[in-house]
Amino acid sequence: MTFALGGCTQVFFQPYRGEIATPEKFGLAYEEVRFRSQDGTALYGWFLPAHGKVAGTVLFLHGNAENISTHIASVAWLPARGFNVFLFDYRGYGASDGTPTLAGVQQDIEAAMQILLLRTDIDHDRIVVFGQSLGGALAAYYVAHSQSRDAIRALVIDSAFSSYRGIVREKLAATWLTWPFQLLPALTVDERFSPLPAMRLISPIALLIIQGDQDTIVPPHHAQQLYDAALEPKELWIVPGAGHIQSLRHAARQDRLVDYLTEVVMRGGKQAGPVIPPPAHSHSSLPVRRGHPWTSSGRV
Repeated sequence: MTFALGGCTQVFFQPYRGEIATPEKFGLAYEEVRFRSQDGTALYGWFLPAHGKVAGTVLFLHGNAENISTHIASVAWLPARGFNVFLFDYRGYGASDGTPTLAGVQQDIEAAMQILLLRTDIDHDRIVVFGQSLGGALAAYYVAHSQSRDAIRALVIDSAFSSYRGIVREKLAATWLTWPFQLLPALTVDERFSPLPAMRLISPIALLIIQGDQDTIVPPHHAQQLYDAALEPKELWIVPGAGHIQSLRHAARQDRLVDYLTEVVMRGGKQAGPVIPPPAHSHSSLPVRRGHPWTSSGRV
């Protein structure tokens, strides 16, 4: 059964060993970080120090394809806005050793968190976990079950699916050629680390879910399912016109996220009740869901 579950689950991992870009391409100072996962697997990452006054530190979990050298653009803008960033490659990706598995990658994330907690140049009370696509699904499970939960002030999930079996089933049902095989995920996809059951366990850590309404890779109903399953404090931002992991490509939306993160880490992040929204920006058309009512302001 373990072998069967591992079969189709491996389609979620599409690693690439080559290096496409380094932080230098983005004009960023950086530190190479070599460390080991909980089972001894050698891992590799980059620590990007914030410019000027530091608001907090972001642990970034990338999507399923390629490696940090192609995903760095998703967070290269954060140091200039006051956030340190630690991004690393899961086992089997980039310069990290090993072969990716859902269980192994969870160990890798915990090891990366421990690296941050060992650093003396960051505030351990201002750590945010930010995951995109597959990284968002991994992040949800990790934050819900992590032994380091007390250090996490916020979780940001961008373009994440709600279920490993569910997203595979949807893809198989999308064409007549693969439609007959849509029941296979029940036997071949490992659901033990699926994010949906974990969502209720994230509270009282502040949760922000971001989703483009034009995402055809992970449709918006996945974000809604994740949001509905979570407890307060939580927010759901649906971004008009944005595709998969494209919601934060514009400066106004980046500023909006920085406002949110800064407020959360400054007050300690954990609270009972809804997150107080960041100040509205007149140039933003990003719809935001806070609590229950809708309000409006301004790769897997």
